[in-house]
Amino acid sequence: MPAPAHEGGRRPQDHVRSTTRPPTPVLALGLFLAARLAGVAALTATAWAYGKNPLWVLGRSWDSDWYLGIAAHGYGRIEYFPPKIASDYAFFPLYPGFVRFVTEITPLSGGAAGLLVSWVAAGAAACGLYAIGHRLYGHGVATALVVLWGLLPHSVLLSLAYTEPLLTACAAWSLYAVLSGRWVWAGVLASLAGLARPNGIAVAAAVLVAAAYEVLRRRGRNVPHSLWTGAALAPLGWCAYVLWVGLRMGDPLGGYFAVQRRWGSRFDFGEGALRFVRHLVLDGGRFVFPMAMLVVAVAVVLFALLVVDRAPLVLVVYCGVLLLITIGGSGYFACKPRFLLPAFPLLLPLARALARTARARPWHATVVVAALAGLSFVYGAFLVVVNHTPL
Repeated sequence: MPAPAHEGGRRPQDHVRSTTRPPTPVLALGLFLAARLAGVAALTATAWAYGKNPLWVLGRSWDSDWYLGIAAHGYGRIEYFPPKIASDYAFFPLYPGFVRFVTEITPLSGGAAGLLVSWVAAGAAACGLYAIGHRLYGHGVATALVVLWGLLPHSVLLSLAYTEPLLTACAAWSLYAVLSGRWVWAGVLASLAGLARPNGIAVAAAVLVAAAYEVLRRRGRNVPHSLWTGAALAPLGWCAYVLWVGLRMGDPLGGYFAVQRRWGSRFDFGEGALRFVRHLVLDGGRFVFPMAMLVVAVAVVLFALLVVDRAPLVLVVYCGVLLLITIGGSGYFACKPRFLLPAFPLLLPLARALARTARARPWHATVVVAALAGLSFVYGAFLVVVNHTPL
C-alpha cells in the first residue's frame, strides 16, 4: 500500500527530493513584518509609560550590552556579581562581528547597528522557515509556520539586539541545504551557526547525523565529495571558538566551560532545572518562571508530535539537541524559552493544523492568530520593560 500523501499530495519520502524552488514568500514576510512591527509598537508604548527610552530598551537590554561591548572594544570585559564572575568570553563572536562591520561602513551607532543586524537576520530566518515549510508541505503550511514563529510568547527577542535571529537564520538555511542536498552550503552555514551561539552546535549535530544516515543509506557507495566536505565543515565554527577561549584561559579543552560555570551555567542533565521546578511548585515565583516552565513543557510535547509525524531526520535531530541543551543546562531558568526560539521545526505540527483550519474555517484561524498576537505583544512588552529577570 502506498504511503499516505501529505498536504500538496507529497508523500513523506518525497520531502527531501523535491527540486522545485519555493515562490517568493511575499505574504509570509508581510505578515511576519506586520507582527513584529506591532510588537515593537506595543513595547515602545510600554517603555514610554514606564519612563524608559524605547531605543535603549530595544538595543541594549541585558546581553545586548555585552555583545555591543565586544563589537566596540573586543573581548576582555569581566564583571563580578558574587558568587559569579561574568566574562564576555561566554558570548560567541559572529553577532558582534557583524555589528562591528556595520558600524565601520555606516554612520550607525552600536545599538542601531545591532538592531539592523538582528532585524535583517530575522527576515532571513523567516525566509528560511518559509523555504523549509514550502518544501515539506506547501505554501499554506509555510506561511503558517512563519506567522506562528513571529507570534511566539518570546518572539519579542526577534526585535531586540539579540543573537537568536542570527542563529535561526543560519540554522534554517543550513537545514534547508541538507533537505535539498546542498551539503557544502549546509556545512558552511552550520559552522556559522556554531559561531553565533553556544547552542548553535545543534545545527552541526543535525548535519552530521543526516550525513551519516545518507552514507549508511548508500551503504558507503557513490557518496558525493560534497557530503564529506559539508560534514567536515559543520562543527568547525563552534569548535574553533571553544578552543580559542580555552587557549586564552590556559585550558584548551575546558577553558570555555569554566567560563560558563563562573556565570552559573553548566550542563547537569537537568538536575538544576528539576530543583528549580520543585521550588517553583512548592514556593511559587515570578510569573516568568511558570511561563518558562509551560513553554518548555509544550516544546517537549511538540517534539513528540514532530517525531510521530515522521519529520525529516535532520529537523528531528536539530530540535532534539536544542531541547537537550535547554533542559539539561542549569542556571537562568527564565532564559530557557529564549534558547528554544530557534527550534522552529517544533511548530510544524501546529502550522499544519492552522493551515487546515484556515482553509476550512478562515474565521476560526483568524481568531486563533489574533489571540496569539495579543499574548505575544502583551507578554513581550512585559518581559522586556516591566520584568526584571534576565531575558
